[in-house]
Amino acid sequence: MEEIKTTYRPTLDAIETAAEKLMGIASVTPLTKNARYSKQFDANIYFKREDLQEVRSYKIRGAYNKISSLSESQIENEIVCASAGNHAQGFALSCKLLNIKGTVFMPSPTPNQKIEQVKMFGQDCIDVVLVGDTYDDAYHTAMETSERLNKTFIHPFNDEKVIEGQATVGLEIIDQLKAHPIDYVFVPVGGGGLAAGLSSVFRLLSPQTKIISVEPKGAPAMLNSIRNNKNITLKSIDSFVDGAAVKRVGDLNFAICKETLHRVVVVDEGKICQTILDLYNKDAIVVEPAGALSLSALEQFSEEIKGKNVVCVISGSNNDITRTAEIKERALLHANLKHYFIVKFPQRTGALRDFVVDILGPTDDITHFEYTKKANRDNDVAVVGIELKSPKDLEPLITNMKSHNFYGDYLNDKQDLFQFLV
Repeated sequence: MEEIKTTYRPTLDAIETAAEKLMGIASVTPLTKNARYSKQFDANIYFKREDLQEVRSYKIRGAYNKISSLSESQIENEIVCASAGNHAQGFALSCKLLNIKGTVFMPSPTPNQKIEQVKMFGQDCIDVVLVGDTYDDAYHTAMETSERLNKTFIHPFNDEKVIEGQATVGLEIIDQLKAHPIDYVFVPVGGGGLAAGLSSVFRLLSPQTKIISVEPKGAPAMLNSIRNNKNITLKSIDSFVDGAAVKRVGDLNFAICKETLHRVVVVDEGKICQTILDLYNKDAIVVEPAGALSLSALEQFSEEIKGKNVVCVISGSNNDITRTAEIKERALLHANLKHYFIVKFPQRTGALRDFVVDILGPTDDITHFEYTKKANRDNDVAVVGIELKSPKDLEPLITNMKSHNFYGDYLNDKQDLFQFLV
């Protein structure tokens, strides 16, 4: 007789049980209508503010639900996790609240601010171990430690209890907007824990709602997996959106999401950066790159969502202020306003002055200048970054440079060189 294989699906009872466990632990975060986005898209755009959790992301939900379900022997043997960000903080706070000893493995280059946050939330209940250069290094060490010492590994997304904990975000949204039909929910996806849990709730309680998952363009693990109808591992990723950049989504999460998601879309990292800046400057909301994913996808649905009730999950606000310069740079590049050139300066007095006066437009601004003297007999060479007020200013600038023999090369589309500038 052929063995019948069953596939895990979170039940409503399990999700409601998770919600009960989380009462007084995770905040019931606000669901607020945003006037600016609603006007821009001619729709009712609501923000689900998971960035307002104590650990500044939804991750406390899944971590606490999982850790609180452990057996006495598992607790006695202690627990471990690997993370450089939000999962580590949710894990640490859960350990403190439940008085369980845990170890967090983090990559050695993790910013000190994040390390201190984890220690602050976990206090005496956690140890932080810095190992390797990447998350993968930390993950493999954590797994080796858990197997060697029989410690329980708390996975950030590929776990039933974690999925059920994250699913409580969906329960809250439905309850908070019960007076209105919810037409769309935009949710970020990294490993897939939040997307799998939330979409399961809506499949059960509001099946007419379209769930749109949003990934960074540089790490489209869920999109590629769904297109290929199997969970695949990406060979390389852009790790800029660190809260959602994974090479492989969870197997449990993929099995759920391929059935419950209406669409998976990707957004350019530069667009995400512009969303971060706009939220800060216009709404006084601080988000991390993953927290801006859902809002960054709205333009792709501008016609479809007109007149609709739309919820965007703002998943987290653990943004490192030291990344501000890179965020601005990526936003300008995406908007076609920042350009890098190799500029040839004739070896004569006043060449730089002539470039500024005669070549640049009245609103062009030099933001990067790296000079290499005596590149050849006739010209000195510089790498010059120029910020424009309008994308339309690029063509006249290049034409002017060429006509006056200043033009050397354009670097924005030469990725091998460009990565050293951005």
